Amino acid sequence: MELFIVEIARYVIILLFASYTFCSFHAFAGKNKGRQNRVFAAQGTLTVLLHAIMSALLIMENKSLIYVFLWAGELVFYFVFIKVYQACYKGLSKLVLNNMMMCMMVGFIMLGRLSSQYAIHQVVLAAAAMVACIFVPFFIQRFSVLERLGWQYALVGILFLLLVFVIGVEKYGSRNWIRIGTIEVQPSEFVKIFYVFFMASLLAKSTKFKHIVLVSCVAAVHVAILVAEKDLGAALIYFVTYIVVLYVATMNVAYLGAGLAGGTLAAVAAFKLFAHVRTRVSAWQDPWGSIQAEGYQIARSLFAIGTGGFIGMGLGKGLPGSVPVVESDFIFAAISEELGGVFAICLIMVYLSSYIMFVNIAMKMKKQFYKLTAFGLGVVFIFQVFLCVGGVTKFIPSTGVTLPLISYGGSSIMTTIIIFSIIQGMYVLNGREEEGFEEEEGSGGKKTGT
Repeated sequence: MELFIVEIARYVIILLFASYTFCSFHAFAGKNKGRQNRVFAAQGTLTVLLHAIMSALLIMENKSLIYVFLWAGELVFYFVFIKVYQACYKGLSKLVLNNMMMCMMVGFIMLGRLSSQYAIHQVVLAAAAMVACIFVPFFIQRFSVLERLGWQYALVGILFLLLVFVIGVEKYGSRNWIRIGTIEVQPSEFVKIFYVFFMASLLAKSTKFKHIVLVSCVAAVHVAILVAEKDLGAALIYFVTYIVVLYVATMNVAYLGAGLAGGTLAAVAAFKLFAHVRTRVSAWQDPWGSIQAEGYQIARSLFAIGTGGFIGMGLGKGLPGSVPVVESDFIFAAISEELGGVFAICLIMVYLSSYIMFVNIAMKMKKQFYKLTAFGLGVVFIFQVFLCVGGVTKFIPSTGVTLPLISYGGSSIMTTIIIFSIIQGMYVLNGREEEGFEEEEGSGGKKTGT
């Protein structure tokens, strides 16, 4: 009977998640508010239903009360987060909110599948991020002040990154963590936000060549520190984000070409200078040739993805623990193995719909600082998805980055929630400014509000 339930559940889970993914793109069609609200309501229902079915499978598989409490706790978190978030961000993008919540709920389930302690810790950290998000609108309303702090953002970011050389600890070959008592923090995750603010602020002020050279040098300092820490994934995210933001700010293809050429030369130099880079490239080129050594992780990941096929082995029926660091860098392999390739593709599409909405929000911004900030944070998000999924599937060498909102890690989930919240805050603020402008136009140029 249990096997029959798991077998049926595989198809139901895929059907529900595929329906949710369809809604994520269907919401872009037309501007009928009533129809859009029905789509968003359907997304919420699908999220709760999908979470309930997958939680039931975990309870049935583990036969432990702790998974009943996990299901209840995660459900309470979902509804409280939704209510608090909507109260703080009036006029928000419901699609962005729904996608963020769906990804988090999938993450809770997959981490609970690996270890109940992972899921508990992740829920606690997500709740802490929710508290931090309450204050984001307060700062967004003062963007006129924040816009002027370009060099200050760079200074704070660089000093924070340099902390790892003083109180840092090494993990998986990279010295990119700091430990304060029992708390471990990855500075590069939080500095990403300061880094985008730094770029957006300075490039919004001027795009003269001398100014761009100076800003580029400071951006290069960030990347150089990350390379010295052997945090190659973060270094790539920072580099690509700067190139994209610079191009959006100037619309100069020459800068884009120069950045790509410089990045190529830097990659070749890193391959020549650093042994750990050569190791990762070697594992990417032929994981089977070194399956007992550096190729083991990617080989196990490919085995897991291949074993899962299109519909997966069923939640709780795979062997995700055989993949090293599966809870963080390689959680996409666990998702593909147990939930299937169709589910994994739909997850990528949900990420993509979030990014499309980020771009839409950026395009609507009137102020250049808002526009560049939204574009920059959007690139940080989607390029991290690309690096994680690409590394797990052997499309590119593994860079050791997490899957946003799903992978285990406090720094990662807190930073991603804050990134979503900053973009939501700008979206709300821009909407209010547009409403105020329309009121002024409608009243013959006189303000109608306070």
